[in-house]
Amino acid sequence: MSTRPLLERFTERDWETSTEGTVRFALVGLGWWTVDVVIPAIEESDRCETTVLVSSSAEKADRLAEHHGAERGITYEAFHDGDAADDYDAVYVGTPNAYHLEYVETAADLGKAVLCEKPLEATVERAERLVEAAEATDIPLMTAYRMHTEPAVRRAKELIEDGFIGEPTHVYGNNTQPVLEMIPDPDQWRLDPDVTGYGTSVMDLGIYPLNTARFLLERDPVDVRARMNSEHEAFADVPDQNATATVTLEGGLPLVITTSQHAQTDTQLKIIGTEGSIELHPAFHGEATLHLSKGSLRATIEDVDIAAVEEMREEFDYFADRVCSGESILPDGRHGLADLRTIAAIHESAERGERIEL
Repeated sequence: MSTRPLLERFTERDWETSTEGTVRFALVGLGWWTVDVVIPAIEESDRCETTVLVSSSAEKADRLAEHHGAERGITYEAFHDGDAADDYDAVYVGTPNAYHLEYVETAADLGKAVLCEKPLEATVERAERLVEAAEATDIPLMTAYRMHTEPAVRRAKELIEDGFIGEPTHVYGNNTQPVLEMIPDPDQWRLDPDVTGYGTSVMDLGIYPLNTARFLLERDPVDVRARMNSEHEAFADVPDQNATATVTLEGGLPLVITTSQHAQTDTQLKIIGTEGSIELHPAFHGEATLHLSKGSLRATIEDVDIAAVEEMREEFDYFADRVCSGESILPDGRHGLADLRTIAAIHESAERGERIEL
């Protein structure tokens, strides 16, 4: 099998439905991800523009707005009051998990499209309210899964649909990182259950192999079994410093997920079938590399220009494409809600030591 045709169209935007229109964004929550990744991604995008920055601090919002060429910086309170509503078309919600709902509700009241970070909220119940708020006002709502527009993932999906691996038999995904080295603060929000939600590793990292496998295979979970533990003192308030879950997907397909916020950085997703295998390694944090195996074929396909910021650029342009064209969005709010229900079941399984049906 030749991989040349795949390489020649590796970065093709096969999702694009239009090239007309620009979406102006208000960015809510100006942490490092928004400032260092989202704003540069929007600057590189074809269809998006940052016009309003929203923070708890008026000084920070104004300073960053001036630095990045946005029209205005406003506070959270001013956002809820509808200030600057004429200056943006859509809202990106990049706050910690437990604060998503209130900003989506305000955006819905203002009739603004929403791109909300994953997981949608800290609990299933709050995520349900979030989705219902968007549906009640009929605004576009997208869960911010950047892997859906990652070129390596889209080409992998294409190969699976074309029968490259035959019938899938096993799926394995890992996502680990040393969060205390990345952010050396034991009081950070990812270790606070009131803010992060059910836990830290599955909510923040395990969601990647879970959702990417769902997207690639178009199969949803039917039951889960899980184990988790926390030994380091910084993880005393969350149950999943380390976690392992076996998720049964539709058709009896096992997906094994391992994840940790206290381990070496490693990301991979491997799908094995009756005739071949496809692996993304690294998978979830920039420069995704596609490895193919079938019989005597061993091939590695990577595009070194695809980095984390560019993944986000594709995500934002996809969202703008759907907002401008009115075409349906995947992943929408219901899609994101399904993952949060699975994550809740993973935590319940680990706590009870039982298989949990979905």
